[in-house]
Amino acid sequence: MALRILSLGAGVQSSTLALMIEHGELPPIDAAIFADVKGEPKKVYEWLEYLKTKITSYPIHVVTWRDLKQDLIDIANGNRKKIPIPFFTIDNKGKKGMMRRQCTADYKIKPVTNKIRDLLGLKKGEKRKAGTQVDLLMGISQDEISRMKRNPIKYINNVYPLVEKKMSRKDCITWMKNNSYPTPPRSACTFCPFHSNEEWKRVKENKEEWDEIIALEKLLLKNKDKIAEATGVKSQIFLHRSCKSVNEIDFEQEDKQGDFFYGMENECEGMCGI
Repeated sequence: MALRILSLGAGVQSSTLALMIEHGELPPIDAAIFADVKGEPKKVYEWLEYLKTKITSYPIHVVTWRDLKQDLIDIANGNRKKIPIPFFTIDNKGKKGMMRRQCTADYKIKPVTNKIRDLLGLKKGEKRKAGTQVDLLMGISQDEISRMKRNPIKYINNVYPLVEKKMSRKDCITWMKNNSYPTPPRSACTFCPFHSNEEWKRVKENKEEWDEIIALEKLLLKNKDKIAEATGVKSQIFLHRSCKSVNEIDFEQEDKQGDFFYGMENECEGMCGI
């Protein structure tokens, strides 16, 4: 059995792929899969609903493993043992660090892979049949070529049509404009530590979402002892690389001072922000 699947992040690049397929500019696919971590900006969810009205040639499946935002609240309350997102840290000696990232693998890749298995008709634990092959289209553009990776699952082949067409993110926006579509919003969790200062400024424009982020970080700061007891992480954790509360940061000034974790906002496992 062979499948062609689009990993739909609902950002600029994957949305461009989705619509290029609909326009017949790329070979047809069997389905698109959007992994909802329950932490995207409201604009992304609105854009996803808009895409559903424009795409009729294939289904868009929305899948969720767990609610990442709720899991972070539970962590702050000392009710979970593992921290999945790469918080920035500062220990009692003032040394800065960054935690290991597990959110992409668990909250993005896992549910997409499970849905692919479901579309292949495989039950939990069931091995694939001989000859099974899945082409998984990824919204990585020519200017993000370092994010291209081989899929660790042998029967899934990651495919990068935008790279093959030598299209950059800017080219994607131009394609959308030329085909009378609005520019998609950036897809990334509102509380993602990999945000650049520019992205933090955009997040701050939505007061409701910003207030939720402030409330979450206050809980993380206040409950340091609970978090340490449950997870073993004794360092103070922060969302911003400066290891200061995001509510206290002048993002323009932070840009002038430079980055301790320069370039880390661009690090990605190939599934977020596309």
